[in-house]
Amino acid sequence: MTVEISYRFGFDAAHHFDHFPEGHPNRGMHGHSFHVEVAIEGEPDPATGFVADLGDLEGACGDLRKALDHKVLNDVPGLAKPSLENISIWIWKRLKPRYAALSRVTILRDSAGQSCTYRG
Repeated sequence: MTVEISYRFGFDAAHHFDHFPEGHPNRGMHGHSFHVEVAIEGEPDPATGFVADLGDLEGACGDLRKALDHKVLNDVPGLAKPSLENISIWIWKRLKPRYAALSRVTILRDSAGQSCTYRG
């Protein structure tokens, strides 16, 4: 029996995209509220009933939130091009070594109706 558990967190950050032409609204510095959902998939451990310890996952995501919240994402090491795609991959790379059963990372910008899911 395979189940998926998930944890969500949010952060607010700014970014810019230099590849857009002058005058394009995404070229200049602008900000968003981002929401992240990370999911782990597997069979519950017979001894605990857990796929993973959600408290531990919450702590790991808290560390990521601190690295991203109220930052200029372009200045975060590894996020020079901070698209939804690259943010989801950046988070995956930081969680996957700790959570072998990580199944997806989804980034949402609810105000724009946009999201991206990375499954490794």
